[in-house]
Amino acid sequence: MQRLSKTRTELPEMLVLDILSKLHVESLIRFKCVCKSWSSSFQTPFFITQHHHSNLRNNNLNLLLQRCNGNTYLDLSYFSRLSTEKGQNFSLKQNIQLPYSEYFSHELTVQGPRNGILCLEFGDNICLWNPSTREYKILPQSPIQRPPSVPPSVSNTSFGCVGFGYDSQTDDYKVLRFVINSFSYYYDGMNIYSHAIHQVDLYSLKGNSWKEISDPGVNAHYATLFDIYVNGFYYWHATEASGCIILSFDMVNERFSTLPLPEFDEGFDISYHYELLNFNGLLGAIVYPREGTLKSFDILVMSGSWTKLFSIESVPGVERPLGFWKNGELFLESSDDELVLFDPSTRGLKNLGFHAYKGTMHIIAYAESLVPLNGRVEHEELVLRRPVGGPSN
Repeated sequence: MQRLSKTRTELPEMLVLDILSKLHVESLIRFKCVCKSWSSSFQTPFFITQHHHSNLRNNNLNLLLQRCNGNTYLDLSYFSRLSTEKGQNFSLKQNIQLPYSEYFSHELTVQGPRNGILCLEFGDNICLWNPSTREYKILPQSPIQRPPSVPPSVSNTSFGCVGFGYDSQTDDYKVLRFVINSFSYYYDGMNIYSHAIHQVDLYSLKGNSWKEISDPGVNAHYATLFDIYVNGFYYWHATEASGCIILSFDMVNERFSTLPLPEFDEGFDISYHYELLNFNGLLGAIVYPREGTLKSFDILVMSGSWTKLFSIESVPGVERPLGFWKNGELFLESSDDELVLFDPSTRGLKNLGFHAYKGTMHIIAYAESLVPLNGRVEHEELVLRRPVGGPSN
């Protein structure tokens, strides 16, 4: 009998990397120890992009549920990582305490993802976080000089909205922050005059530095539910002398511009919520009534002009939308403060069994990414693993 050849056939390196680019980040981190060439390849911009695009192409999305789970609104925010695998029914994989958590409370604002990166903001504290690699970077304080207070005025600096985006031309991640410098003048203990000077700070991850850019001259404020970033532009609700508008910022050209609000049906008034959102790569809006637990939702998109796409009628027992999922399903917060999923095709409403303090629940869907932050890696104690035999959600 002829002996089998002991010659080993090696796969071409590009084919090996193509196979590896389809794996989870957790596996790739373990494989760094296999050989030095793999470890080096995983850090190249080409492989990082290929890996992330592979996840996007295959619609491999992960879900994070941000919430406060206590009996008061003052509890700390944390994330629950949910399973999205077939047959898992959004089961809890693990609870994760936020990095840098001593600075974050229920008022934590989460923006992103941008290529798998999230931006966490509370007051003047800002942190970038890659939940896949568990790396995070605390942004340095801005060195930009604030207008001085001239006696007898009393000054106070506060921080307004933040916008987080990606500059595709320079492969850079940017954080924009509105700064309000307030000045009050007192006479005999009474405030007789107040005014404010506005500034805009812009941070570059590539340069790890802040710079000041021109103020747009309007008052920007957060949308209450969604992080609105579409095709390189970040959007805020805003007000000017003539009324309400939409403010946008181009992350590549670093310029502000404004858009009109949608023109609603005759029946729209202040009894309705109006929220901006990213709907399938277009700037969109979702409109629904403030009162009652039988909700209807109108979906509009901006494509040259505002157009109403469709309506979801009469969904019972819900308070507010949390975001769209695959196949047009809609995550909602129920009137019992639980996470539910509505399927418009069957009109089925499924309780996913996750509870949070009222109004603190947010859903973040992201594709895994190897994008480095040149920061620190979380310690394992930040993972609050579910106790055996304890409550699951």
